[in-house]
Amino acid sequence: MSSHSSRPAFDRRRFLQTAAALTAVGGIGPGLGKLRAADAVRETEHFWCRLAAEGPYVDSQRDHRAFGFGDGKIYLSEDNAQSWAHSAAFDDADNITFSCLLKNGNVLFATRERLFLSTDNLKTYRPVIVKNRDGGDYLPHKAQNPDAPGWYFHPLDGIHTWDVDGRELLVWGNYCNVLGGPVPVNIYYSTDGGETVKLAYSFGRNPHFQEKATDPTAWLGDAKNSLICRHIHGVTYNPTERAFYTCTGDVNRGHGDECHWLRGTYDAARDAWDWKVLISVNSNSRYKSGGINFVDGRLYWAADANGKKTPDESYDRGIFRCAPADLADPTKHEKLFAAEFEMANMIIEDRVILAGHCAPASTFKTGVAVSPDLGKTWAEYDLAEYGARSPCRFQPKNADGWFRVDLRKGWIERAEVLFIKPKPV
Repeated sequence: MSSHSSRPAFDRRRFLQTAAALTAVGGIGPGLGKLRAADAVRETEHFWCRLAAEGPYVDSQRDHRAFGFGDGKIYLSEDNAQSWAHSAAFDDADNITFSCLLKNGNVLFATRERLFLSTDNLKTYRPVIVKNRDGGDYLPHKAQNPDAPGWYFHPLDGIHTWDVDGRELLVWGNYCNVLGGPVPVNIYYSTDGGETVKLAYSFGRNPHFQEKATDPTAWLGDAKNSLICRHIHGVTYNPTERAFYTCTGDVNRGHGDECHWLRGTYDAARDAWDWKVLISVNSNSRYKSGGINFVDGRLYWAADANGKKTPDESYDRGIFRCAPADLADPTKHEKLFAAEFEMANMIIEDRVILAGHCAPASTFKTGVAVSPDLGKTWAEYDLAEYGARSPCRFQPKNADGWFRVDLRKGWIERAEVLFIKPKPV
């Protein structure tokens, strides 16, 4: 395993050399002139990276399209966020926590507790009310503090759509109960391009994350489900099994373990889900994790094990791989990368693995681990000039070959957007 720690060292000549190299490999081209001086492209042995240009916060991307928001407006780009062809007034733009660009062109986006859908490139948009499994409306609770209604729809991962049996299925879970007030923990899905959004799974009532002085009979969560968690780290589809996997956090607070792995299958004919709990553990475990990926039928994930341990214990961290059927048996896991710090965000595309450090737990400011060859070799970089940031919500490469990554202050407060472009191997 190789290890590198790079520091910014850019003068004008090196910036122009890097820009020329990017153009040669299908880089940002015309968009290069729109970068701020502070957002200059930097180069490591394995990738180029840059902050998003001035303008809307780039919340999601797909192929050549991007969705952004800011200054009381929402935006849609058709050229990889170089310009914004479509926009609309949206007063609550600063509270957007989720967006997804659907294959049919629809745009689904959410504030902390409300979902919206546009089917005409933001000319219009309408609220979407989530449906319970019985078909009734699933409505957000009335928060004691209107400024803290909870993050009903905010995800930590960045891939939420998959082709299943010839149609696109949108599935995601909310990473919540850190900022913004208490909220129930759910997995949502849509089979019709966001026109209808339903509950795929609801976790139980966690006594630790409730409105103050609320009667337990009115607690948030599914009263019929004894399985509790703090939030969802990710939901991912394995096409080989035609099954979804999800993992949750966080720690046992005296009410039961909150780290779980579940496996779910969807029956389209019945429009019904079947979920099974695969494992439940406390926090010093490789199963306290995220960044679930499937490649050639193999399961990959990154562990952010933490919590209490004895002096002679080590944290069960790293990036792991196994056959899905062997998940519950650690003796059959292959550790691809012995991570020193917590990492629960990861993406794999074209055999390139990118994973981010949890900044409060790392000696790096902005830590990124990268493998260009599906885990055979590794390098680790500190992109320290960006400050104390945690990379999360990794999204697949756009049409110009750039991954999109959220940089969060400390752990989860929104800060900047980073684009990373792997170098050819």
